[in-house]
Amino acid sequence: MNSTINRRVFLRQSAALGAGLAAWRAGVPAFAASQKIVLAVIGTNARGLAHINGLLAQPNVEIAYICDVDDRALAKGIKAVVAKGGKAPKPQKDLRRLLEDKSVDAVTIATPNHWHAIAAIMACQAGKHVYVEKPGSHDQFESETLVAAAKKHDRVVQMGNQRRSMPTFLEAMKALHDGAIGRLLNARCYYTRYRSSIGRGKVVPVPAELDYTLWQGAAPERPYKDNLIHYNWHWFWHWGNGELGNNAVHALDLARWGLQVDRPKRVTWGGGRYLCQDDQETPDTGLAAFDFGDKLITWEQSSSHGRAAEKLGFRVTFYGEGGTMIVTDPGHQIYDVKGKEIVGLKGKGDVDVGKGSGSDSVEHFANFLDCIRNGGKPNAWIEDGQRSTMYCHYANLAVRTGRTINIDQTTGAVIGDPEASALTKREYRPGWEPKV
Repeated sequence: MNSTINRRVFLRQSAALGAGLAAWRAGVPAFAASQKIVLAVIGTNARGLAHINGLLAQPNVEIAYICDVDDRALAKGIKAVVAKGGKAPKPQKDLRRLLEDKSVDAVTIATPNHWHAIAAIMACQAGKHVYVEKPGSHDQFESETLVAAAKKHDRVVQMGNQRRSMPTFLEAMKALHDGAIGRLLNARCYYTRYRSSIGRGKVVPVPAELDYTLWQGAAPERPYKDNLIHYNWHWFWHWGNGELGNNAVHALDLARWGLQVDRPKRVTWGGGRYLCQDDQETPDTGLAAFDFGDKLITWEQSSSHGRAAEKLGFRVTFYGEGGTMIVTDPGHQIYDVKGKEIVGLKGKGDVDVGKGSGSDSVEHFANFLDCIRNGGKPNAWIEDGQRSTMYCHYANLAVRTGRTINIDQTTGAVIGDPEASALTKREYRPGWEPKV
């Protein structure tokens, strides 16, 4: 990608925190500043609660619907809205029904990954604007189809990589792009924690409060097991994308943003399941490398060992000719080539990323709503967000095939590997395959 274009994108993102963005789509109706935006929140067992808090921190917003396939999550979402001073929203288990309501302007999606693109595409087709959590798609086919739907229906579609709107990270990226450590060479991404075993699941009756058919959605039918819902689906290829789609997408997005790169030319993986011998299919430990020809990004994950002694947690380290920048959620530090600290921890240092409070996404939701009202391009416009998500999809192809994945940097297609190419589109339950 042309570096001039990337810099222009960065400057637009920075300006969004102040005066807002210039209109880029004539087809999006303008909202008066005082006009209320009516939303539905889809998926409120966990991250959707942060959506509620983040949305209700904004002016002139009404959450008209809470949608979830589990009665317990429905009640939890409604309670959260009322606790924040909102009018009690309507409960709805089937998102297709709420999409029929023309009074709903936008939806936010915090479902499991296998629902992300399906729900977002359906919402675009129904004329709704969309905020969809990361990774936003289950595979390459869904990634491309979602982007095409957003463009065809002329919708504001924001992806939930919220660091794109947080001043802490805008400051770090500006320093990088202004040459704080010179010409950039590569970036290393880390995520470490300990995840215990999920055991061997047993086929059991579906809980009365859960609509398991709707939970499966477009995914082909599988028996209900007692170790799947509501979180462990992440570690099964049928529904999730492993730690790559769960956490790497945030770090890799920062690395791509910082290095101003587009598609890699090849992706490799080394690692596996080292800790727990259980039902999990995705790796708990490993290293992915993304080679761009003139730059390199690496991702290292460990959910088999928290590595607390190293104090790694979540971070991205950038290496340039003139030094190093370490970026974490509280801020960034800059060192010269000899390791001397030049700039200490910068940034506001009060973010609450991933804790469910919504404080990590206030600016991101504000940007989303501002773009609905004023026609601006969101900070994490879905096409840009899906470029980062594709890094996770490519790396998972390398995991599943055990081979290096070669990529056409112009089209994004996998080169010369029919087995890997076959994994870029999942099987759908009859009648559920998304179309633009």
